[in-house]
Parts: sequence; C-alpha cells; structure tokens
Amino acid sequence: MYDFCLLKICFFVFAVLYTAHKQTLSLCVTLYSTHAVSVSYCCHWRCVLSFILHMQSVFRIAATGVVLELDKTSAIVKKLKLNGAPYKIFKNTAFIKGMFNSALECAKFEGAAVRTVSGVRGQIKKGLRAPDGAFRATFEDRILMSDLVFLRAWYPVTIPKYYNPVTSLLSKEKSTWNGMRTVGQIRYETGSKAPVKKNAKYKRITRETRRFNPLRVPKALQRQLPFKSKPKQSDKRKGKTLASKRAVVLEPNEKRVLTLMQQLATIHRDKAKRRQAKQEARHKAHLALKAKEDVMRTKKTKELKKEFYRELGKAEQKMKKNTRYGK
Repeated sequence: MYDFCLLKICFFVFAVLYTAHKQTLSLCVTLYSTHAVSVSYCCHWRCVLSFILHMQSVFRIAATGVVLELDKTSAIVKKLKLNGAPYKIFKNTAFIKGMFNSALECAKFEGAAVRTVSGVRGQIKKGLRAPDGAFRATFEDRILMSDLVFLRAWYPVTIPKYYNPVTSLLSKEKSTWNGMRTVGQIRYETGSKAPVKKNAKYKRITRETRRFNPLRVPKALQRQLPFKSKPKQSDKRKGKTLASKRAVVLEPNEKRVLTLMQQLATIHRDKAKRRQAKQEARHKAHLALKAKEDVMRTKKTKELKKEFYRELGKAEQKMKKNTRYGK
C-alpha cells in the first residue's frame, strides 16, 4: 500500500529590507510582507526561487532558510550623523552652529549626547535665539575652534505598502500573465549600467596634523609655586656662546700633556674592552659547566628515586605476603 498526501503550495511575496552577515557566515535577512502571517509560520523552512516565467521549463532554488522571529512592531531605522562647528567657547561650555536648521529641531534633541572628533564628550543643553539652529552644549574639557562636533542619531525608514497577489501562476494557463521585470533585467536588456553617485564613492581622508600650543605657566603663579614645581627649562640660545666662538691656542707643554692624556685614555678603554670580553667568556663557560652539572644531578636524582621506590615496593610486597600467611 502507498500513502498519498496532498501538498498545498502557497506563494507569498516579501520585500527585503535589511541584510547582514553573521559570524557564522550565514545571511540574516529582514523581510516585509503586507499580508498577515500567522505565528505558525515561525521556525518553518523557506526556499527562495529564481524567476518563474511562462517560457521557463525548469526552475532553480536560489536559497533556503528558516523563519526565526515574527515581529510586526519592529521599527526600521538607519544611522544618521549630524555635524556642527563651535563659534564661541567659554571654558567647558560652547555654542555650536550648523547642526540643526531651526530652534524646534534643537528642542527635540535637548539632552542628547554629542562628541568631538578628538574624543571629548558633551551634552546639548538649550537652543539659542540666533542664529537659527544654534545651541549651547557643555563638554568634559575645553574644546578648540578647530574641533568638529557630531551627533549620532537614528532616522526612521518608511516602508512602502504594496500588495499584489499572483493567482494566475496556480492555473494551467501561465502564459496569460507576465510579471514586472526587475531592475537588473531591465538594465541587462537595455545594456545600461548602474548609476554611480559621486558622493557615495570612498575618498581618501586627508587630515592636517594638529599642533597644540605649549603649556605656559603665568609668572605670578610661578612665584607662588615651590622650587621643585617651578619650570626649569631654560630658553634656547639664538646665537653661539663666547666660549664656542673663541679659538684656544695651546702651548707646546700643554699639547704634550693633552696628547699623553688621550693616549692613556685610549689604553684604558682598550684594557676595559679586553677585560669585558674575558669576563663574558668565563661567564659562558660557567653557564655550560652549570648546565652539565644540572643534567648529572637530575640523572642521579632519578636513579636514587628509582632505587628508593624499588626497595619500597619490595618491602610492601613482603609485608603483604607475611600478612597473607599469618606470620
């Protein structure tokens, strides 16, 4: 006997919203469908087919996967980075402009965290009357006029709602309906290339090397500091000193003394070098002898341990034998 079962095939069209590769090299896809999908579809296997047209006699399975989760309340957002520049700085407080276009936008982002390119964190406090979109922010440290302030936010993505059920593919006459061509098919048939945006291309970022002013301690504060905390860096001389400018003319007796001192210093350096070489050779010989002694000591220790445990084993066997025979 044979068991016959009826297989019900349902076709649903989904729109791909987001894809990401996981660490396991699997592709995670977020899909959107306008019709209601019951919870029973969760954790079921799904397959993705290539284009099914009336002139095709075969089909190809492009991908397979499983539904992990169903959530109709999830919001699709994308990253948004807003940039601004300071135009007034008061210690840890600064006025930022160029990030928003109106005071209403500033009011929406009050309390949001901002950050500079150099890593100084801050917070938006309140919007200003003029110019439009300017606001007051506080930072952990004093920022510079050359710093760029940016805000990381999220922008909601509205999903176009479109539902077009395909029922003619389930009938016998499939040649009466032709689906809409994809963008890839249209470009392939017309021979056109994908448009390239200039702003979307990767560009080499060239940043100028920032130079900070040296630390300057006021003289009034220097006088109040203890001696060990006072700066002791002397200014560099612009010109040569008198000692370096004047020529020194030695007498014949001074020349002979200077030559003799140089010769003695050379002999001393040569003797010190030879002494150091001999000491290194003795040290190497000592290390080699010590390593040899360590090997011999280890070998002797192993032999003594073997002999000890051998005698101990014999004693235990003799004791067991005596206990067995009641001696």
